[in-house]
This record gives sequence, C-alpha cells and structure tokens, in this order.
Amino acid sequence: MDNRIYDMIVVGGGPGGYTAALYAARAGLDVAVLEKLSAGGQMAMSQQIDNYPGFEEGIDGFTLAEKMQAQAERFGAVTEYAEVSKIDLTSNPKVIESSEGTFYGKTVVISTGATNRELGVENEQELVGRGVAYCAACDGMFFKDMDVVIVGGGNSAVADALVLSRIAKKVTMVHRRDTLRATLVYHNQLMNTENIEIRWNSAVSELLYDDELTGVVLKNVNTGEESLVACQGLFISVGRIPATELVRGQLELDSSGYIVADETTRTNIPGVFAVGDVRTKRLRQVVTAVADGAMAVHMAEEYLASEN
Repeated sequence: MDNRIYDMIVVGGGPGGYTAALYAARAGLDVAVLEKLSAGGQMAMSQQIDNYPGFEEGIDGFTLAEKMQAQAERFGAVTEYAEVSKIDLTSNPKVIESSEGTFYGKTVVISTGATNRELGVENEQELVGRGVAYCAACDGMFFKDMDVVIVGGGNSAVADALVLSRIAKKVTMVHRRDTLRATLVYHNQLMNTENIEIRWNSAVSELLYDDELTGVVLKNVNTGEESLVACQGLFISVGRIPATELVRGQLELDSSGYIVADETTRTNIPGVFAVGDVRTKRLRQVVTAVADGAMAVHMAEEYLASEN
C-alpha cells in the first residue's frame, strides 16, 4: 500500500459495513472496506431471509450480500480482501495493519460482527439449515405447526421461546440449571404459555436425524438419565461471541465483550464507530445493522467537518 489516507475505512463487510460504505461513497467520501473472506458475514450463511424489506419472495443471504457489495462499489467504494491483524485507533490518521499491507483512515467503522456460540454436539454444524438454527426471528417461520426445542436460559432464549410459541405446535425449552437466568418479567409469560414445556437440569447430548433433524437426546446433568424428544427444529440460544479482540484495550467494551456504542454508533474514541452485531444493542438483525451503517456515516460526516 502507498500512503493514501481514506476518509473512512470499514473493517468487516457485513450488512452494516457495506451500508456504511454505500452511504459514505454516495456522500463523496473516499472509503475502503476490509473483508477477510467474502461479503455478508453471518448473513451470507442464511439460506433464506424473509424479514428484510423489499424482497417479497425472500432472498438468500449470500445473494443479498453480493447485491450490497455491488451497490456500494457502484458509487466508488473499494473492497480489499485482507485480514486485519492490528488496529491503532488513537493515532491520526488511524492505522490498520493487514495481510495486504497498511491502511490509513481519518475515520474507522468497526463492523466485525459476532458469531453464534455453539453447543458443541456432534453434527451440529452439518445440520444448520436442516433443522438446527440460531435465530428464532430469522428462521422460526420455517417450523410453523411443528415441534421445536430451544436451548438456553437467558433473556434471549426466553424471548425466542415466546416467539416460537406463536409459530410452532410445541416448544420444549432446555436449560441445564433449575432456574432461569432471564429477568423476572419473562417468567410469568413463559409459565402462562400453554405450548411451552421446560426441561430443567438438562442438556442436549445428541442430535438425531435422517436427511434433516428428527429429534434430540437430553441428558439430565444431575442423574445422567437420558430421554428422547422428537422435534423438527433445534434453536440454540446460548449467547454470541463478538469479534472485538482487535479493539480490546482501545474501545470500551461491555461485560459481554460488545463495543459500547449507542444509536449514534459513536464509541469512546472520536472518529471511530461501531455498527451491526458487534455493538451493544437490543436487537441484532440485518435491518438494524443496515440502520447502524447509515447512522455511522452521518456521524462520521459531522466528525470530519469538525476536524477541518
């Protein structure tokens, strides 16, 4: 790389990142997206997205990601396929070291996303899209009037169980303790929902399947006793892992490791913005990541104007 200084560098080519690139390029900013694999992030692995506006028949995540990338590049955004190894967000300009050289930016948008925490049972990843899912809001409708199992005991798991209860025939909630970690406000809702059954002190030990999931084996963590639950869907809601190692020690993180940034997407370092699943927020969806991307550019323009 030469010593070109971009107005904005976006680290991570997910929906939030490419929306930021699109808005920045259309605003006349010189912007580069650094993506280590391919556009879309977690979205690209979704076989069908039905809750993103504008696609009445739905669209697969990989195609939607390609469209977002092409749209940003149409207005002049540059994509560099590079794995970022180090970031200095306190320097001026900000410095991003990568497998393809060093990049410099007046502003930086962190769009590195988060990965789903897995159960770690055999064939879990092989059955994703064939009965195993991690997002009730995304994939719940595929299991209308079916029997599903959801694993977890926190707020997200309970909220997902309630969403699924309105779609599925029966929801079996599996939690390895004898009390939920979710806040009390959820408990009454859960207990008063007739088609939700809770299996306490239990964990999923085995997945049963033919071409698709047919059931799970539950193991009582206290007695070791095993039981079979027939189901067509298994939703795993045991947390996510934000990709924030690159900024640890520079950006403020919350107790779960997410970048502390409100709806403005501003972080504790001026000129640095966090968008999408990597930031603190109540709802992590494609549409909320896209909104973050637009907001980040609005705030970045204000920052750049104040620096000139």
